[in-house]
Amino acid sequence: MTNTDYQSDTIKDVTPEPLGARRIVVLISGSGSNLQALIDAQSHDRLGGGEIVAVISNIADAYGLKRAHQAGIDAVALPHREYDSREAYDGALIKVIERHEPDLIVLAGFMRILTPRFVQRFLGRMLNIHPSLLPDYQGLNTHARALADGVASHGCSVHFVTEELDGGPVVLQAELMVSDDDTAETLQEKVRSREHLIYPIAVQWFLEGRLQFSAEGAKMDGHLLPEHGMRLSHADAAEELDEELDEESQG
Repeated sequence: MTNTDYQSDTIKDVTPEPLGARRIVVLISGSGSNLQALIDAQSHDRLGGGEIVAVISNIADAYGLKRAHQAGIDAVALPHREYDSREAYDGALIKVIERHEPDLIVLAGFMRILTPRFVQRFLGRMLNIHPSLLPDYQGLNTHARALADGVASHGCSVHFVTEELDGGPVVLQAELMVSDDDTAETLQEKVRSREHLIYPIAVQWFLEGRLQFSAEGAKMDGHLLPEHGMRLSHADAAEELDEELDEESQG
């Protein structure tokens, strides 16, 4: 996928002003598959000129740190269990992040509830990706909960981080039609591929100065986005991912 492949009536014919190199810090806790998607996008100049300058994990042996090291990115382990409180840990994390002077902080599977102090320190320049079509299914076990409710569609959302868990303004979503034979595991796999598709897009938009956080909500090119942000349909996502549309859309 390239920058010009993504089509939307809201983003055509807009040329962003170049803002120079922008610095990204990525926070992880696990394997770092979304981190890898961002690294790959950066290697193909699809992050709006952004550069991932550091990857920080609260888990010392997280595989994502190895991905960062292999890509020549500063990899930092900051184990949360070495701190007496959530506040103490977040204070240390703030210091580590600020050493890298980031323009954007990207949460890529960072399994920590952030303190208000941390959120307010970086408010407006933190993005997260969540495996559901927010505001539906905030929190954990999204795929199993969606299946239990018998929903017809599921997906993932990129949103700004606020003090409300998974409640910040949504920027971009990718939809998935749920099939009769889907399980939590198959949904996880399909949703994850959509995460890898849309997260670099949202990061690029932010670093190009097109995507902004405001008191009213997320804005794109100066226009307030709806509650669900922009949404990539199942058909469009399937086309980008070379999925078999007929099979995927049955249900």
